[in-house]
Amino acid sequence: MLAWLGVPALATLVAIVWVNWAARPRGPVETEQSLAERERFKAAFSRPERAVGSPPKQRRNPVEQRETHRRAS
Repeated sequence: MLAWLGVPALATLVAIVWVNWAARPRGPVETEQSLAERERFKAAFSRPERAVGSPPKQRRNPVEQRETHRRAS
């Protein structure tokens, strides 16, 4: 009858257990490993991206490419 009330209660309990597990204290990290992870993090953010508001790169229309290729043949 009221079994449907158990679904949100069970989901809440699972979420509480997961949060407690995810927030558990971790062991010490080696210095070299920590530095390598930081460098990987910095490299991910230093990849060049186009600036906001700048026009995207011009791409050739595939139809124009075929016509150009046919003319050259």
